[in-house]
This record gives sequence, structure tokens and C-alpha cells, in this order.
Amino acid sequence: MFPTVRMRRLRNNDATRRLVRETTLNVDDLVYPLFVCPGESVKRPIKSMPGCFHFSPDKIIEEAKEIAHMGIPAIMLFGLPETKDPTGSDASNESGPLCNAIRNIKKSVPELLIITDVCLCAYTDHGHCGVISNGKVDNDRTIALLAKTALAHANAGADMVAPSDMMDGRVNAIRRLLDEKAFEQVGIMSYSAKFASAYYGPFRDAAGSSPAWGDRRAYQMDPANGKQAMREMQQDIEEGADIIMVKPALAYLDIIANARRRFDLPIAAYNVSGEYMMLNAAAEAGLIDHNATIMETMLSFKRAGTDIIITYFAKEVAKLLQ
Repeated sequence: MFPTVRMRRLRNNDATRRLVRETTLNVDDLVYPLFVCPGESVKRPIKSMPGCFHFSPDKIIEEAKEIAHMGIPAIMLFGLPETKDPTGSDASNESGPLCNAIRNIKKSVPELLIITDVCLCAYTDHGHCGVISNGKVDNDRTIALLAKTALAHANAGADMVAPSDMMDGRVNAIRRLLDEKAFEQVGIMSYSAKFASAYYGPFRDAAGSSPAWGDRRAYQMDPANGKQAMREMQQDIEEGADIIMVKPALAYLDIIANARRRFDLPIAAYNVSGEYMMLNAAAEAGLIDHNATIMETMLSFKRAGTDIIITYFAKEVAKLLQ
């Protein structure tokens, strides 16, 4: 009881604060997302996401070298197709931009962990995450194509694949095909609890993946459902996921915290494009301290129980941690 107990004693100076700090942030926690586009010698700013770029497979090499030099251990690659069709067939094209980028990075920066996003939305002409049958996404036809896409990425040299489609059974389908083709060591980071969020707008512009009609609420999760998120994660774990992910991160810290209490797998959180731009816009308007708010946000993910943070701020965070 006060005055014997004074909580401020442990906040009195920087050395004491550092000594008793419960949550720490390290560059090893970070994954940096990158967008791969067709072409050569392309480094094109993304209008909806200042500070981010579209890279051609040759140009992405220098970016990968910089990321590795900063100590960031991993990147997540998103591909833009050369062509789009109803089944997203270019997603599994082993001669396409994404697979070429994987090979280039592995040759030039072998120590950098490559995680690839596995989905069809950027590759379909309708913008949905799977094959359409009778006006709806056909779950079972889609998972076969997702497994084929994951295999193409593994063949190109990806270390880990990250299915983001939210189809039922896709982790099992991918794991079975990878194992069958002797890729037992290629991991799966599953977008296990991916919500039908309003925070994805800038990304959909960057990836050209907005649905041509309707929305994705029939397969992505209802933002109101926390218990269902635990079931989704449990199912992915049982199907062979090595890492489970919550997306978005900032508005879903309760989901991360509940998952941390329940599961002992590594947990990733995706600090998505809308969160990135919301903070940038507030900082540009002079309403917040840009760097301080970035670090506070990252610590909130870690405090909730996140092991891995996928963020467009990764390079800035790495510099601030130096």
C-alpha cells in the first residue's frame, strides 16, 4: 500500500525501465512484404502505399540485398500476373514474375527467408480468391489450384508458403502435395484468422486484387467472431500449419492474445496496408509522432503475444532498433 509501495520507483530512469521491461522488439521479429510485377528494370512507386514499390524480378535483387543487410530475416512476396483469367492460371506459372523473383533472390541473397503469398485473387479476372461456380467460389476446385501454386513456389526455391485464401482444407491439400513432391522442409504459414476487413483497401489497389463484383465475406471471417477464429486456427494446426497468422493485426489484438493463450505454435500478425496508411496519414498531418507511434504499435503486437510481425514498416523499424 502507498506510500510503502510506489510503482513509479521502477519508472524513475531509463536504466531501470530497460531492466524491468516486459516486452521487447527485435529485428528478428520482422517480415517485409514486397510486390513483384512483370517486366524488367521496374521499380515503380505504389500510389496507394507511399514508401512501397512494384519490383520486376531483376530489380528486386537490390532491394532484397538491402533488407538482408539491415538484419531483417524474411520477406513475403506477392505476385502480379502477366495475364488474368477465370481460374487464375498464371498463379502457378513457374516462368512468371513471382517464381523468377524467388530464383533471383535465392541466388543473390541465399540467407534471406522467402515466404510467398498463395492466393488466386490477383490472378483471376474477377478478383475473387478462387474458381467461380454458379456465382460462388468453389472451395474444393480452388484448393487443388492453390496446392499447385504452392508447389510452383517451392520448385522455384521458396522456403515457406502462406495461403491467404481462407478456403477450407487448403492447408491439408498444400501439405500433402508438397510432401508428395519431396518438399517436406517447405513450411506453411497459414492466414488462419483472416477477417473480411475494411483495412485492406490500399493493398488491393497495389495488387490489383479488388473483386469485380460482390465481396469476400462468404470465405473471409466475420470481424465479429472471435471464437470462430480459434476454430479456424485449430483446424489449420491439425492440417499441418507450422505458423498461424492473424490478419489484420491492430484491430484484432484480442484474437492474437486469445490465440497465444491457447496455442503453442508461432503466431504471426499482419500489420496491413490500411493500418500502415492510417498511421502515415496521421503523421503527415502532424497529428502524431511518426517513429514513436510505429514503435508503440509494434510493441502492442508483441505484448498481445505475436512472435512474427509482417509489416510495411519493417525497414523503418529495423533502423529505429539500431
